[in-house]
Amino acid sequence: MNDFIQGLPEAAQAYLEGRRLDEVECIVSDLPGIARGKAVPASKFAKQDYFHLPDSIFYQTITGDWGEAAGDEGFIERDMILRPDMETATAAPWTGDWTLQVIHDAYDRKNNPIPFAPRNVLKRVVDLYHKQGWDPVVAPEMEFYLVAKNTDPAQTIQPMMGRSGRPAAARQAYSMTAVDEFGPVIDDIYDFAEAQGFEIDGITQEGGAGQLEINLRHGDPVKLADEVFYFKRLIREAALRHDCFATFMAKPIAEEPGSAMHIHHSVIDMETGGNLFSGPQGGETDAFFHFIGGLQNYLPSAVAMLAPYVNSYRRYVRDHAAPINLAWGRDNRTTGIRIPISGPASRRVENRLAGMDCNPYLGIAASLACGYLGLMEEKRAGPSFKGDAYEDETELPRVMGEALDLFEEAEALHQVLHPEFARVYSIIKRTEYEEFLQVISPWEREHLLLNV
Repeated sequence: MNDFIQGLPEAAQAYLEGRRLDEVECIVSDLPGIARGKAVPASKFAKQDYFHLPDSIFYQTITGDWGEAAGDEGFIERDMILRPDMETATAAPWTGDWTLQVIHDAYDRKNNPIPFAPRNVLKRVVDLYHKQGWDPVVAPEMEFYLVAKNTDPAQTIQPMMGRSGRPAAARQAYSMTAVDEFGPVIDDIYDFAEAQGFEIDGITQEGGAGQLEINLRHGDPVKLADEVFYFKRLIREAALRHDCFATFMAKPIAEEPGSAMHIHHSVIDMETGGNLFSGPQGGETDAFFHFIGGLQNYLPSAVAMLAPYVNSYRRYVRDHAAPINLAWGRDNRTTGIRIPISGPASRRVENRLAGMDCNPYLGIAASLACGYLGLMEEKRAGPSFKGDAYEDETELPRVMGEALDLFEEAEALHQVLHPEFARVYSIIKRTEYEEFLQVISPWEREHLLLNV
């Protein structure tokens, strides 16, 4: 047991110093990004190399129903082999005892990665970059809302009550006073993050009532996706301690801005260590324009992964702090693809389309896949957009069904992500969409019941 503890990451060892580890949560992300797995006594975990879960966890919809995605042999729920990635071992500091979480990777009995496990999808895309001598780097931004507890789905979501005793106010972007309203929750977020060994680059108040943004340092895509996966849980736990909910819905409140997971991308040449987007004299390279071109060409087909629910499309509203286009521009937040101000060494491309409701592994994988195809096909981006891109035409799918149509036709994208993943993902999302279409909304009852 001591050897096991000494092999843990530094933050996990610090968390357990002078304490007895009670339990280990063995977890894996499903398609929506929910942590699935088992909790086992620490003494048992120290002795086991793997554990089993049925592959059906990847066939489950967000409502708990099942998609018919099991394949030709039918729904027999084969056991997968789940092996721990001990570099992901981290504290679960909100628990009543001393508990660690460990992310596991999913394999079949022949030791092949399960192709529709989200972490494996992202690893596959990163490996394709590595085979070309490129090292992709990402930096995600996480927007979310702190809202009043909502235990009745029939009721609209309301902003949380701040420490001043007033509901959180909107339209106070970057206000430090607004951040102070949520001070106790933010304190716990910082404490939990520190215990887990995560480095927060900053927390700001966004434009919505009770909307915050957390920026993470740039780094390895898989490691950053792990952190977003963990962060969603720790933020929810911090909120619950203060009698409110944290929500990562793309559009939780009708009249407020939506929540995005902006993804900043750069690519390192593994041979030289230089930024692939910058030339020897610091200028923009062909690879820079090819990456943007890949995003412009393939993002419409990938939107079903970046905006995975019917609610996601309510975020794409003109003049409402969300992109509606595939234009790219320098230091222009109205474009779907933004080039932030930076020096040559840190030149990067920001994809602003992803919603915070996407699975972080799949959202980052989809975005990297589009850029990869651009680099491989060498399709150059069009001219940069000048001015207000909200005045341009909408270029994105407006509903889930349309996005799925585009995704299902995108053979080149399927080959990068894995055809089997594309098959399963499409079936599960079609199932969710059909479930949604069976629900009669209040709008329909209000306007159609007696008028048509």
